[in-house]
Formats: sequence, C-alpha cells, structure tokens
Amino acid sequence: MKRIIYILLFVVLLVACAPKTDDTPLYKDPGQPVEARVEDLLSRMSLDEKIGQMVQVDHNSISPYYKFPPSEIVKYSIGSILSGGNSSGYYTLEGWTGLAKSYELEAVKTPLGIPLIFGVDSVHGFGHVNGATIFPHNIGLGATRDAELVRQIGQVTAEEMRAAGIPWNFAPCVAVPQDIRWGRTYEGFSEDTALVSELSTAYIQGFQSMPEGTEPTEGQSLYALATPKHFIGDGGTAWGSIPQYMYHQYMLDQGDTRVDEATLRRLYLPPYQAAVDSGAMSVMVSYSSWNGVKMHAQQYLLTDVLKGELGFQGFVISDYDGIKQVDPDYYQAVVTSINAGVDMNMISDKYQAVIAIMKQAVTNGDIPQERIDDAVRRILRAKFMLGLFENPYGDPSLAATVGSPEHRALARQAVRESLVLLKNEDHALPIDKNVATILVAGINSTGVQAGGWTLDWQGEERDTLEGTTILEGIQEAVGPNTQVLYDNLGEFASFSGKAPLGIAILGEMPYAEGLGDKADLSLYQLDLNVLQALRPKVEQLIVVLLSGRPLVITDQYQSVDAWVAAWLPGSEGEGVSDVLFGDYPFVGKLPYTWPRSNDQLPLNINNAADLTGCDAPLFPYGYGL
Repeated sequence: MKRIIYILLFVVLLVACAPKTDDTPLYKDPGQPVEARVEDLLSRMSLDEKIGQMVQVDHNSISPYYKFPPSEIVKYSIGSILSGGNSSGYYTLEGWTGLAKSYELEAVKTPLGIPLIFGVDSVHGFGHVNGATIFPHNIGLGATRDAELVRQIGQVTAEEMRAAGIPWNFAPCVAVPQDIRWGRTYEGFSEDTALVSELSTAYIQGFQSMPEGTEPTEGQSLYALATPKHFIGDGGTAWGSIPQYMYHQYMLDQGDTRVDEATLRRLYLPPYQAAVDSGAMSVMVSYSSWNGVKMHAQQYLLTDVLKGELGFQGFVISDYDGIKQVDPDYYQAVVTSINAGVDMNMISDKYQAVIAIMKQAVTNGDIPQERIDDAVRRILRAKFMLGLFENPYGDPSLAATVGSPEHRALARQAVRESLVLLKNEDHALPIDKNVATILVAGINSTGVQAGGWTLDWQGEERDTLEGTTILEGIQEAVGPNTQVLYDNLGEFASFSGKAPLGIAILGEMPYAEGLGDKADLSLYQLDLNVLQALRPKVEQLIVVLLSGRPLVITDQYQSVDAWVAAWLPGSEGEGVSDVLFGDYPFVGKLPYTWPRSNDQLPLNINNAADLTGCDAPLFPYGYGL
C-alpha cells in the first residue's frame, strides 16, 4: 500500500512540476508581431467568419432601438458597425458610449472573440455629441495654412471619440474641389493639391498618433483610425453628370470625373500618396465615376494604383451603399466591387442578403478565396494595430476631455486663424470695444455656424448645439458702456437715430453632400433684406459671412465697409469676436478662388490664371488682407 501511495505522490509531483503548456492562441498574444497574429487568426477562421469581417452594418439596421443586445453580431460574425449621418439618435456622450460597448460585448462572444470596429463621420470634431468640441470645417482650416494646428485638431477629435469607445473616423476628406458649386466643398481643405496634401497628412498624423502621456496597450501602434476619402477624383466631377434617375437634386456629387489619367494623377492622387506614407490604414471609395465607370468598380485604381503602386497596406471600405450603384444586379455589383479591391462593404440594411451573396459568389468561384483572404488580412491588420483585441471598449477616463476648456480653446484658436479679411475701408476693423452702440443682425445660431455633419447629417438651423454664438462673443467682448442690440431682420424698429456700427451675420443654411449642390451662389434674399434694412441705420457696416464656399457678393460689395469670410466656424463663436475687436490679427488666406459672378463657375487656380479685368475673380486664391 505504501508503495502505491509513494508512486501516486511521485506522479502528482511530476505533474505539478512539469512545464505548463500555454493554450492561448498566438493571435491573442500582444507580444507577437502583428503579421504573425494576423496569419494565425486567419488560419482559424471559417468562410462565414471571414465574410462577416468584410461587412459593416448601420447600427439602426442590425439592432433597432428596441432590440438589445444585438445578437446578430454573433450569428453573422459581423466585423464592423457604423452610425450613418442620420442614423444616430444619440446626442450624449453616455448614449454613444453605451451604444458602442453593447456591440463590443456581443462581438467578444463569437468563437474567436474578434472585436468589431465602430465607425462614424466626425468630420469636424465628434459632431454627433452635443457638448463635444466642434471645429471649423476643413475649408476654414485650409484658410489657416497651419499644419500644426490641424494636427492638434486631429488628435483632439480622436481623444473625444475614444472617450465613447469609437476608434474609427470617416475623415479626413482629401478631395481637391475644383467647382465650388459642389455641396461638399467645405469638406475639402482647398482647391490646391499641395495644401490638401499638407493639411490632410497633418490631420491623419494627429488622429492616429498616441497623445502625449498616453500608454498604448501592448502591441498597439495606432491610437485611432483615420479614413482619407473619397478615392479618387470626387472633387472634379462634371456638372450634371450624375444620372438623374438616381438623385434628381444632385448636380455634382456622385457624378463623373471626366479627365485623362495624367490629370487624375496630378490633381487628385498626391493626397492619397501622402496619406499612405503617413500610415493611413483605411481608405473610403468615392461614389463618383471616372470617365463613366463607377469608382467602386475600378480595379486598376483600387488594386493596381492604391494597393500596388502607392503601397497601401490597410483596407478599402465602400461608401454608404456605394456598391449598390455598380450594377442593377446586386450579385454582380458585389462581385465586381470586391474583385476590384473593396475590402469592406458599408451597408444600410439587408446585410443578411449581402452575406449570402458573398458566400454564394465564393462557392461559385466568382470571388476567389485569395481575394477574401486578402481583404480580411487587411482588416485584421488594422484591428491589431489599434489594440482592439486587448481593449475594445475605449477609455472612460477621457470623458472629462470631451468639450473641455482646453479643447474649446484650440477650436477658438482655429476660428481666429481661419478668418479671411476681404475688405476693410475707413478703418471699420478692428472695432473699438468702447463704441457707443452696435446693431447686430442676421444669424444667431450655433447650428448654422457649424453647418452640415453636426448632430445630424444635414446639420441643424436651430441654436441647439452647445457653444457660443458670434453674437454672444460680441456681447462678451465689448466694454461695459457699449450697447449691443440684436434684430435678426435688421429692422430695429424701436431704435432711433443712426448707430456708429452695424454687424450683419449672413450666409448659408446647413447642408451636406449632394443636397448642397447649387448653381446660384448669390446671397439669399433674406440676407439681402437684412442688408437693405440695416445699412441706413449705421455709419459703418461689417458683414461676417458664414458659408461652406465663396459666395457671389459682387453687387453688395461696395455698400459694405468690411467683409469677413468666417466659413463654418463651429461651436466657438468667440473666435470671430476675438479678431473683430483686434485682440488677434487677421491671418487667414483664401483656400479657394472667389468668383465675381456665377457665370465664371467652375473657377479655380487651374483655369483662372489668364483672367483679367472684369473677367478676373473678385479675389484670387490666397487673398487675404
């Protein structure tokens, strides 16, 4: 008996002292190289799991508000979720944080525990959250010519998104708009390719780099994921080139870029080369076409040029239902787009049908298995680089940074630097803080100041965005004895006499994408009425122009003493008053050529050089007093 006991004890000791085998899969070891982790995980995945990684579903489609948890994540191995511009429904940081986490909690229940990646359009700050810092749109940042400022804006935007657990931004737009009638002009930094390349690179570097003092998780090399878009040529479409059966209001957006390859490469490719060189790991395809072929079907451009020639190692994502536009037969549209080089399909709804189509296409041999593996490999690479396998939930400690005084101060600086002084006669500017009376008329809304892509896709005309209006900035800036009166129509019926100064805040109401395509860029009739009512009541008149592009102001130009292009400044209206009252100088320069008339359009630095006299622009590219 004793012998048996000794033998048993000996066996126990052997087992206890034996080297332990680690059953943790290699892909879950953050100490391993990214490529090794990618290949290990890829080798373990079924076709269904691979196809799930290639699908991005709008959150309102996969899980309506009344249906939580979103169990479809596990059922279909969904790899990505987005909230489209009008599909949010959450305006608080807490709402967004809970939404993002609910999907991640489901994703880790899948057999391989692959985290999903959540993406939103935060094109000028985390614009979905009321209380976040809303920066000037890119047109204003283009006027600053300040790459370091743009880098910091990218970093702040990433921090505020990461606070909600959302690491992926469908920005920056690196289009080079050549026709300001386009409704996305304000999303482009400039009509000049070199400036777009410089500023978009700065933004990407800021957005993706670790903020100072932030400790990355082991193996993490990207803080957040930027998405230069829309590949390629979306800023050069021809007027009226979109088939009218698609969107009858659209005249430029999603249209056809009718240029030769040399022009396409010269005007529109450099920002993408700069983005790839800066470490971009996601690129979005354009809705537009090149010489009649939809960009989602352009294998030469997506695969040979972007992935091959430019050396892009990340993944290509479609625009929202962009694949549907490739062919009336959705099966053929999916096959064509995936084979062309689209790695992830952004879908509004009916994702189950898309998954079934992709699986059938692989079974039929219409999409090679190698193409599936290449796409999934690229997607997983970005997820590993983001550290999502180690921390898919974001950083709650960043909540205090969302809309913080430091972040708003940066936005206020951006507003100051973006202002372009177009005219200043008889020393109308800077304004004396002790002037007796200032009559202010026109726009008084943070929503209008911010423009599109703010809270909702098309923006908000109402003064619902947390921030400071330009009027509030003026009221804060003046001396204690200065009277500031406001009348949105400029009538001031109860005011008698003539005030020494009037300020008219005029401009465009919010819009986004093709709904902003517009042939006539003249001032609204309401703005003209304001000018007509206010001009006789003041000695000097200053116009602050809020717009997503240069507007035609030639007929009104002479009757106003000072014109200021303020673009779409965002939530910090005090940045405008900082410069109006002389606390800071005007430093902004025009990022777009300013037309004299609608008849000159499209007008840009590439076709305006020889225009003189009455045919010349009202203000050339780079102008600013």
